[in-house]
This record gives sequence, structure tokens and C-alpha cells, in this order.
Amino acid sequence: QVQLVESGGGLVQTGGCLRLSCAASGSTSSINYMGWYRQAPGKEREWVATITSLSLTAYADPVKGRFTISRDNAKATVYLQMNSLKPEDTGVYYCRFWSSNVSNYWGKGTLVTVSS
Repeated sequence: QVQLVESGGGLVQTGGCLRLSCAASGSTSSINYMGWYRQAPGKEREWVATITSLSLTAYADPVKGRFTISRDNAKATVYLQMNSLKPEDTGVYYCRFWSSNVSNYWGKGTLVTVSS
């Protein structure tokens, strides 16, 4: 089992930045992928970014060039650096750890609010 705890959310003005963290506990040796998703009010959850066990990264088009996903293996933590934030980035941000087999874990989320 893996437990994930997100932190770093908050209220920021348009153009500001935040750094989200997702700390994992438990056995993460089988995890191949780590990612961030978000859910805006009244909308479905959407994928934001992924980093693999080989540190390959991918980003959703709306955040390319503004967000950066990274990981610290020693701390079993994945980060999301968010720059140039826009009101449309507002939502609850969730981290997800998963593997090529059935392993799939979600955190409970952290709220990001970007004011205009």
C-alpha cells in the first residue's frame, strides 16, 4: 500500500506561482509513474503532468511551459512547480502514483485558487 499526501496549495494572484508537493509513504518500489491531476469546480478531473521512473516528463497542453514536474527519490516526493498561474488553473490538485500493473494510488488533494 502507498499513502499520498499533497501540500502546498493556497490562494495566489494571477501571474503568481506555487509549488505543490506529494509525499509518499509505504512501498513505492513498484511505482513506474507519478503524476498530477486537477479538478476545477463543476468539471471532471483532468490530467496535468506525469513523470516516469526514468524521469521522463509529459504535460497537458494548457500547462506546458508554465508547470514543471519533478521528483526526489530519496524523499519519495513528487513536486509540481506552477508559474504564471491563471484563474483557469484553479481547482483541487491530486497526485497519483501508479504502475504498469494494477497499482494505482491517489492523494486526497490540495486546493489551488488563482484570483484575477
